[in-house]
This record gives sequence, structure tokens and C-alpha cells, in this order.
Amino acid sequence: MADDEAMIPLLTPQKMGNFNLSHRVVLAPLTRCRSFNNMPQPHAILYYTQRATNGGFLISEANAVSTTAKSYPDIPGLWTKEQVKAWKPIVEAVHEKGAIFFCQISHAGRASNSALQPDGEAPMSSTSKGITPGLDGRDWSPPRRLSTDEIPNIVNDYRLAARNAIEAGFDGVEIHGAYGNLIEQFMKDEVNDRTDQYGGSLENRCRFALEVVEAVVNEIGADKIGMRLSPYSNALEAGDSNPEALGNYMANTLNQFGIVYLHVIRNRARSLLPMRQAFKGTFIVAGGFDREDGNKAIADKSADLVAFGRLFLANPDLPRRFELNAPLNRCNESTLYLSDPVIGYTDYPFLEVQ
Repeated sequence: MADDEAMIPLLTPQKMGNFNLSHRVVLAPLTRCRSFNNMPQPHAILYYTQRATNGGFLISEANAVSTTAKSYPDIPGLWTKEQVKAWKPIVEAVHEKGAIFFCQISHAGRASNSALQPDGEAPMSSTSKGITPGLDGRDWSPPRRLSTDEIPNIVNDYRLAARNAIEAGFDGVEIHGAYGNLIEQFMKDEVNDRTDQYGGSLENRCRFALEVVEAVVNEIGADKIGMRLSPYSNALEAGDSNPEALGNYMANTLNQFGIVYLHVIRNRARSLLPMRQAFKGTFIVAGGFDREDGNKAIADKSADLVAFGRLFLANPDLPRRFELNAPLNRCNESTLYLSDPVIGYTDYPFLEVQ
């Protein structure tokens, strides 16, 4: 027997800046490696619309901001007009379902390899320190340290990608500053070994991230921008000696720009409450939540919205299943990054509810 929907915290309405959401269940950004030659494909229409609900909020998979930004083969990008054109029918179809759709924009930095770089060059990073070869079963290439005068060009890549996302019809962008990508490679002191204005102190290490935010705010407006952070994560050997200070500094400083939301990946042993209390916009949490602890996060006001990744991937009708407290499909890990346009992508079953 289903719970009374009004009593399910995850299914209550929420205002996020200028957007009126009908529930708190967010599709987290999920790399799927099905955008052949970095071009969004028509099969993404079905994938995203399966997970779109009237008043629901979806965040796209990471889009590379340039040819140097790719983390995996066949991820989408937003550095060409052709990519913008390819995204348009996907975004339009999501909007036809009444959903809000943000585009995550990202640069992998050293979380890449030379085979994905123009002319086989070394990936770029804050540092020349590479990821341990073989970590996560991938072939990481030694990176090259960005020179100080190159950094404005990378900031500009984010700005242009944000402009392209809006041109493609997205409601906004999420700046990816989590899980060991380029922004984290600057922010975290276990990676960043610079001695210039982008290294050393916490403020210097966060300078690049905040220059990206400022550039994107100036381009498309703060009311269309969110940011994803994972201060407590050590993903891809991007850890920090004082993640509390890092998280709290970013949460407080982002208020100066007035961005609409902050999306933070939890560590079960650490509280996100200080970041929640510091940030003045909508606060989204992610990191292995299920129905029970997602409802608890909303009920105890530790978050405004909860993002679900593999659970939403495997259950395209996740809000409906939460409403009915119905059984959930299991995510098939072996099909996450297949190139197949159907298997492990759009073939997860819906509930058969009369």
C-alpha cells in the first residue's frame, strides 16, 4: 500500500531560484559514453525523457568544455555549434515533459589520457603529478602543468560552453567541481603543488574555481548556475588535508555570486551541515541515497533536494516508485559505459501499475 504522497518528504514541492519543482528527486549527472565522437545522439531523447516528470529536475551527463577537456571516449561536448544543434531536440523533448534541465559542464584535467587529447598531447592540470597508472583500471597519462597565462583560456572555455548550453535550450548549467576533475585538481592540496597565485593558500587554490564561476555568471546569469563539489572525496587521488575548511570556504564564497544551487557529494562519516548552513541558495545532496535516507535528509532540513545516480539510472520512474514504496530495479554495473544505444541505457523496465 502506498504512503500518502503528501507525507513523503521527497515528493513535496520546492522552489529553486526561479524554478518551481514538483518534487525533490533529482537526476544526478551520469557519464554514459554514448555520444559518439562527442556528439549528443538522438537516442538520448528517450533516455532523458524516460526520467523526466512535470516539475522534475534533471542534470545532464558531464559535457566537455573543449577538445582538451574529455575524460572518457564518447562523452558529449559543448564547444561546437554542431553539438549545440544536436542537444536542442533532446532538451526540447525534456521540456515537453515539463521538466527543468541543467547541463553539467566539465574539464577532466589530468583525469584523462593522451589518446583523448588533440594530437596525442599530455592532459593539462594544476600540476605535473599524474594519477597512479592503472587506478580504476584506466591508463592515465602524465599531465603537464598549466602555465599561469594559459589559465584564462580555460576559464573562457567554461564560459563559452555555458553560453552554448543556453543556446541549446538548457535552463542552466552545473559547473562540475567534484570527483577529481580539473577544478578539484586546483582546489585540493594533495594535488595542487603550485607556488603562484593559484597554489598554496586555500584562497589561492580556490581561485581558478571562482574565476570559472564568475565568468559563467557574467555570461548567463547567476540564476541559471549551480555548482557540484565533493570536498570529502579522494576520487582519482584528489584529496585535501582539511576538507571541512575547503567546503565551508566554497559554500560561503559562492554566496557572493548568488548562484541558484550548490550540489555536494556526502561522506557518511562527515556532516555537510556547516556547508548547508553557510550556503544561502538551494542545497542539493548526493552520494548513495535511497528512499529512506533521502526522505530523512529532506525532513530534517539537511537538504532541499536529493540527487540520485545509479538508482535513477536503473529506475526511470523513480519518483513513482518512491511514491508507492515499490521494489527497485538493480543497476547493472557492467552496462554503465557500453556504447550500445539501448542496453543498459533505455531498457530498464517501468512499473506496471494499473
